[in-house]
Amino acid sequence: MGSASAREFKHLVLVRFKDGVQVEEVLKGMEKLVSEMDTINSFFWGEDIESQEMLRQGFTHAFLMTFSSKDDFSSFLAHPSHLQFSSSFSAAIDKALLLDFPAVTVKPPPPPPPAA
Repeated sequence: MGSASAREFKHLVLVRFKDGVQVEEVLKGMEKLVSEMDTINSFFWGEDIESQEMLRQGFTHAFLMTFSSKDDFSSFLAHPSHLQFSSSFSAAIDKALLLDFPAVTVKPPPPPPPAA
């Protein structure tokens, strides 16, 4: 077991957007933010299409960012671009659930195939 500080750190956000929000615009803003931030190793997002309403609890979109360390995550949170985006993002969402955690890898992704 490595130390917690050496573990990848994940930032998981589940949201339900307010009615009338231009979700595409919010997503463009988030993708722009992520592309400008070197501390973010990877970023995934998706819209729920499978879960029953009862299980979804109103959340419709999930966002997952991966950082090399908790320190990288902390510097992301304090970054002016994140603070600016965060205020407009907060205004667009009806409800949110956030989890920030050191990742425990059980099954790592396979290595990419060798280049031809």
